[in-house]
Amino acid sequence: MCLSGEPYAACCGRFHSGRAQAATAEQLMRSRYSAFVRLDEGYLLRTHHPSTAPAGLDLDPAMEWRRLDILATGGGGPFDTAGTVEFKAYYRHGKARGVLHENSRFVREDGRWLYVDGDILS
Repeated sequence: MCLSGEPYAACCGRFHSGRAQAATAEQLMRSRYSAFVRLDEGYLLRTHHPSTAPAGLDLDPAMEWRRLDILATGGGGPFDTAGTVEFKAYYRHGKARGVLHENSRFVREDGRWLYVDGDILS
């Protein structure tokens, strides 16, 4: 699903179920992408920093997320407290196709990585 090469249960599934926490900002990014694919609003809200989290999400079941490419990371390792992940997420919505290109910011608080926000890139 997130194209890490691991089966869902051994990768994002363990994060979605709460059996494990993402050790890096990139793992959290991949698990959040998979949560968008699965329309898992609860996980997306739980992994969003409270200072920037929306009250809810309007996930569109017609949105088909097709592929995730991680382009770059900065920090975000197991011993860091902040990190960035630049990615491209390819989607199809009806007959339209597109790419979300974002540089996302993450922080680690109390041992948990959280998504803060991101800059949309063209």
